[in-house]
Amino acid sequence: MSVDLSTQYLGLKLVNPVVVAACPLTGSLEMLRRIEAAGAAAAVLPSLFEEQIAHEEEELVKVHQFGTDSFAEALTYFPQPQDYRTAPEAYLELIAEAKRTLKIPIIASLNGVSKGGWTRYARMIEDAGADALELNIYYVATDLNQTGHSVESQYLGLVEAVKQSVSIPLAVKIGPYFSAMANMAKRLVDAGADGLVLFNRFLQPDIDLENMETTPKLVLSDPAELLVPLRWIAILYGRLKASLALTRGVHDSQAMLKALAAGADVVMVASVIYRKGFGEIGKMLSEMRNWLAEKQYSSVEEFKGCMSQENCPDPAAFERGNYMKALTSFTGKPI
Repeated sequence: MSVDLSTQYLGLKLVNPVVVAACPLTGSLEMLRRIEAAGAAAAVLPSLFEEQIAHEEEELVKVHQFGTDSFAEALTYFPQPQDYRTAPEAYLELIAEAKRTLKIPIIASLNGVSKGGWTRYARMIEDAGADALELNIYYVATDLNQTGHSVESQYLGLVEAVKQSVSIPLAVKIGPYFSAMANMAKRLVDAGADGLVLFNRFLQPDIDLENMETTPKLVLSDPAELLVPLRWIAILYGRLKASLALTRGVHDSQAMLKALAAGADVVMVASVIYRKGFGEIGKMLSEMRNWLAEKQYSSVEEFKGCMSQENCPDPAAFERGNYMKALTSFTGKPI
């Protein structure tokens, strides 16, 4: 049985649902060629940071030395300053070169938290030829006097500012820590987001007890991390006029199938490539195709969303329905 793996994301027709997430793997033309050859349908370039644009190389070195733990992105991992493409112009050149060379869509990425002159690079990214833009917003609200409403307004204002700068599709990548996630998702779409990427993987600072200093902790994702974005993809599917991308915890074809069943248009991967190599992309796609054929699905589109809150047999399971059942049925014993 032939299975059509194609999907739509941000208005882009993709040959399959696998997108390589923003990470160092997507930061060079050589690696992008390997990503395309491995079978990925699209790639998100490493983020161009607000701080890079504002302060250039000298300020970036300070950020790396004193404030790396203040930033986060799913597996973007700050390289050493001498290895980083610090000049925004080099980033734009990579976009242009990738578009000249590759057939897969190239999604650029901006990482920032505030409105300002740096958002002009959104237009430059479009002019360089990017097929879409991912806005990665990460903000740690440490001010005791700043309210949740103020934080949300900051996010929404940034989305509006960037959306006004471009005509290419805009995806917004956020973390899961909003008090009313469903409402925030709706407001982000109302502010101009054409898609949502769920969820950003925050980097947390660790403490080095020997040297008595804080250090950034960079850890590859774990399969268990799939469950949080899986839940929210399932809840939001069919309720927003926006694409949905699931990122975090996709390490095999079963996780990919779960993401699609919940309602994701695409899954974004990176950690599994670091652990197992580019060949894992083709393996996951082959296993997914075989599973869908075995279950008599003719396409990804037919399968997508079948286990969303809207379509699943037990919608309450995505809220409190399984909470007591899970706790009362647990039979684990201490060692």
